[in-house]
Amino acid sequence: MKRRALPALALICAAGLAATACSDPTAGDSGSDGSDAKQAAVNPTARLDGVKLTMWTAQNTVNAPKQVIDAFEKATGAEVDTQAIPDLYEQNVPTKLASGDRPDLMFWQPSISTLPFIQPKQNLLTLEGEPWEAKLGDTERSLGMIDGKRYAAIVTSPAMLGVYYNKDVFKQAGLSEKDFPKSYDELLALGRKVVDKTDAAAFYEAGGDKWPLQWQMQVQLTDLDRQWWADLNAGKKKWTDPVVVGAIKKYKDKLLDAGLAQKNYRTGTFTGQADALWKGEAGMVLNVTSFQSQLQAKYSTAEIDKRIGWFPVANSSATALYSPDQTNGVVAFKTGDDKRQNAARQFLAFWLGPDYPDYIKAMKIPSVQPSVPTPGGLPGTSKSQVAALPKAIGVFQAKAIVAPDTHLYLADMIFGKKTPLQVAQAIQDQFAQVAKAQGAPGF
Repeated sequence: MKRRALPALALICAAGLAATACSDPTAGDSGSDGSDAKQAAVNPTARLDGVKLTMWTAQNTVNAPKQVIDAFEKATGAEVDTQAIPDLYEQNVPTKLASGDRPDLMFWQPSISTLPFIQPKQNLLTLEGEPWEAKLGDTERSLGMIDGKRYAAIVTSPAMLGVYYNKDVFKQAGLSEKDFPKSYDELLALGRKVVDKTDAAAFYEAGGDKWPLQWQMQVQLTDLDRQWWADLNAGKKKWTDPVVVGAIKKYKDKLLDAGLAQKNYRTGTFTGQADALWKGEAGMVLNVTSFQSQLQAKYSTAEIDKRIGWFPVANSSATALYSPDQTNGVVAFKTGDDKRQNAARQFLAFWLGPDYPDYIKAMKIPSVQPSVPTPGGLPGTSKSQVAALPKAIGVFQAKAIVAPDTHLYLADMIFGKKTPLQVAQAIQDQFAQVAKAQGAPGF
């Protein structure tokens, strides 16, 4: 999951969507079309001859729904037209919505920090009570909700944040599974052993692409409880809290300045991470599932299993983090056309009903439904993530009402432009600015 620049979103929200009640993320009535009323169960394969739906996707995910669309069209006679929205997706979608354009269906990140930017109460059909909702796993069921109402169907599991490691490097360092860390401090100590006993860097950091810089900070915030996040979202706590500043400072002092990253960490890239880990030039990479997708695109399951492993870590436990992304959620829009709205619901019922086993098999991804087995043939890294998901902790994008661009400010820090405290202050300033534009209480 790559984080997009939210200041532009804030301006769009404050200005471009003013006509659609942007001052309140859930403003607007429930719709005279009855879209929020209790819906009768739909037949996923009922005929829909002559019905045409549109679905918006990002440019890099235009093929993600292809299997289910082909199957749905064949089963029902409907037509589903996918439309790729130019990058940056998270900025261009609100702009198109503000112009009055809207699809029937759309991929959208189902987190409390990103759902509000498309005005769910104003624009979306509510989906609670749909037959697939009760089939979701506990973590997936928690996504797609705003103020107790479901606005997104969860079709894929959230990305998992953890440590990918090179098995050969660990073997050279005398490390095995019994040495896997149970805290962030133990992770740093593990990194020191890699540096001391091998020629590899402990970690590969991607300062050139910036967005992966956030993860080392993220894993250190996992001890913050639900009340801390509630207070942050109400304006009672700030990102300048000593816990946050301390996490940023530890990343700088104990990892970067301590020589645990590769020498070119300021200019390292996301693709460079995969190459360096595969070659054994780095012992570990802390990143989300998109990192694994790189490996799976280049190497077979057998090759990955032989060379790459994965383990979870949080600030004070061996626990993974989950990170919602754009392909996890699908939303359905209020269009005023009952036939299309009902067809959109039917499409989701088909996707998460009779087609779901075929969909995840074609996509080679884990299942969001415990009753539907994850397809075989996935790498051991993926299996480890599936096992870790039920106890995983949400990243701050799943907890904070605004997801600040921490990576941009951390990039300033690694180039000497900001201190850890200044990074935290910049995060807080952006958080408060966007929260105020959303009309969040306390801002």
